[in-house]
Amino acid sequence: MDSKMKKVYGLIDGYKSAMVSLQAGMTAIPALGPENDGLGESEKAAYIEKWMSREIGFDIVTHYDAPDGRVPSGVRPNIAAIMKGASHKKRIWVMGHIDIVPPGDLAKWDTDPYKVVEKDGKVFGRGTEDNQHAIVIALFALKAIKEAGLELPYDVGVALVSDEETGSEHGIGYMLEKCEYFGKDDFVVVPDAGEPSGAMIEVAEKSIYWLKFVTKGKQCHASTPAAGVNAHYAAAHLITRLHALYGIFNRSDKVFDPPISTFEATKKEANVPNVNTIPGEDVFYLDMRVLPGIDLAEVDREIRKIADGVEKEFGVKIETAPVQKEVAAPATPVDSPVVVALSKAIREVYAVEPKPMGIGGGTVAAFFRRNGYNAVVWSKIDDTCHQPNEYTTIEGMAGDSKVLANLFLNG
Repeated sequence: MDSKMKKVYGLIDGYKSAMVSLQAGMTAIPALGPENDGLGESEKAAYIEKWMSREIGFDIVTHYDAPDGRVPSGVRPNIAAIMKGASHKKRIWVMGHIDIVPPGDLAKWDTDPYKVVEKDGKVFGRGTEDNQHAIVIALFALKAIKEAGLELPYDVGVALVSDEETGSEHGIGYMLEKCEYFGKDDFVVVPDAGEPSGAMIEVAEKSIYWLKFVTKGKQCHASTPAAGVNAHYAAAHLITRLHALYGIFNRSDKVFDPPISTFEATKKEANVPNVNTIPGEDVFYLDMRVLPGIDLAEVDREIRKIADGVEKEFGVKIETAPVQKEVAAPATPVDSPVVVALSKAIREVYAVEPKPMGIGGGTVAAFFRRNGYNAVVWSKIDDTCHQPNEYTTIEGMAGDSKVLANLFLNG
């Protein structure tokens, strides 16, 4: 380890109590979107911005606030804070979201979700991991670099956004349209998912396609089945036949785990309330996570063929309706400069071998990728987001801050 990194890492180790203090200040301000009966993110954004001004002092701080009449401030705040480096050829960005999800059933919490509790090396509270962890690690990495008197090779930007938990229309989606500071050669790191080892770097996502199936027959008394058409029976056959999609779309990609597209029947709605009635309508849902490069229109065509066969055999009508349909964004190449640089930093700090991987879920990195940026999702967390007793670890915050500082100085 060279002397500059040793100095920066030492400073970060000394910030641990300050990290907990910043976590406590943010957690005490519930930044809930209007969809969750909240007042928005403006108060929390102002708190963070004041902290940044006092503790770091960025060279550029620009707002890209999205109008939203549903919240008292009238806007959903989005902030680009930039510390200038020796070169402006590219910028290294870290994105954190300000908003949180509601705490849910308070009886399942051991503590007040809006008051940080430090215990056994963990910091408990709603938002501590999702996504205040990201905000903390980016800010303290830059604080250490500045206090060490080191010059950044390239500009470093921290993007603080709203509305991540409810769609990002008023968050990064809006900011990418308005912000002039993003460049195609930039590195983008989104610390909004991860695993306890810190090895996983998320570089790709599958298409997410949820489809509702409504099977329509004819209701009748169960003792006279010939008088009706059993929609439930036909739907059961449909579910089993849809399993053939695994064979039809059988391509694999080892970047993903599992490495295949998945097609799983999940939710089943109630049909008739009593046992002795044959249902005339039956409803279920299919959750599909489809590898990039597979056309969802072709998936639709194969599903329709299967449904047509069931209609003909059982005398029912089958209607489908998409519940969610997100086409996979282009993947970030596993050998892209941001993956290579971040991997090097992870190795040096955590002594683990990084694993560029694809996931079946969706993250806001997709917004960057669809706009032509090579974005990665990474952090070393226990993945307690959205759960009761959400927490992040103090060592995780310090370690991840070191990884980002390494990336900022060597990327």
